[in-house]
Amino acid sequence: MARTREFDTEAALSRAMELFWTRGYEATSVRDLTQHLGIGQGSLYAAFGGKDGLYRAALEHYRTTLAAAALRSLEEGADARSAIRTMLAERVRIAVAHDGRGCLVVNAACERLPEDPSIRRFVREVQDASRDALAEVLRVAAERGEISTQQDPHTLAAFLVTFLNGLLVSSKITPDVRTLEPLVEVALAALD
Repeated sequence: MARTREFDTEAALSRAMELFWTRGYEATSVRDLTQHLGIGQGSLYAAFGGKDGLYRAALEHYRTTLAAAALRSLEEGADARSAIRTMLAERVRIAVAHDGRGCLVVNAACERLPEDPSIRRFVREVQDASRDALAEVLRVAAERGEISTQQDPHTLAAFLVTFLNGLLVSSKITPDVRTLEPLVEVALAALD
């Protein structure tokens, strides 16, 4: 008879996500994970297939929680400029927290792309979803006359995602909201 899992998988994913986000993939050992999650190594391997499987699950958890919440807040915003400003500023605040841990997805791109092509696909999917959501918000805003129609909404959205990626990397170097938030206003000038 198979043993039943004796831990909350969702809670374990949240805790693993936080640990990988703070330390990175390479600096996080299986021992660190089992201690932080309060589970045995056998349980980790049975549930996730090992460190790599847990990392991928943690990235997916990040996508379905924090990244999805950012996109929802963008879609629920009153006007495009305010919604984009709020989303970018909130991403900066999250990224500078915990002494500049950045963004888990951008960190994965910086740390894991050379070693793991599947991470490139994952990061690309997250980036594409962000770009597409932004492009739709910008398209509607242009139709309403809220923003300039000089730029193609898709190109403008790609610029904002690229800007955000750079901002999130910068948050690891300079984890200071007062330094980074003014840059959001400069990016928003592209909407004029």
